Amino acid sequence: MHLTNESIIVILVVGLIAGWLAGKIVRGSGFGLIGDIAIGIIGAFIGDWLLPRLGIHLGSGTISLIVNATLGAIVLLLIIRLVAGGGRLGGGWRGRSGRWR
Repeated sequence: MHLTNESIIVILVVGLIAGWLAGKIVRGSGFGLIGDIAIGIIGAFIGDWLLPRLGIHLGSGTISLIVNATLGAIVLLLIIRLVAGGGRLGGGWRGRSGRWR
């Protein structure tokens, strides 16, 4: 597989937009430039794997790529939040006193 400069730029831009959108939806803010790109690209893999299994086909084009990657990134962030135990969905950690630390 040969990636051209244009395809690499599209991957980075789609990852950046998707990661930023997912960060806004799940957390309320972004994760910085590198964090948004990483979350968006990993989210694109998750969305590309998950959505067809759910019977969801978004079509083709840049907008569908962004939506696909954003949905996958949201799933990724929710899973991370559940595993890490932070936020409204997770429990957090309590000490002996029963107070949140």
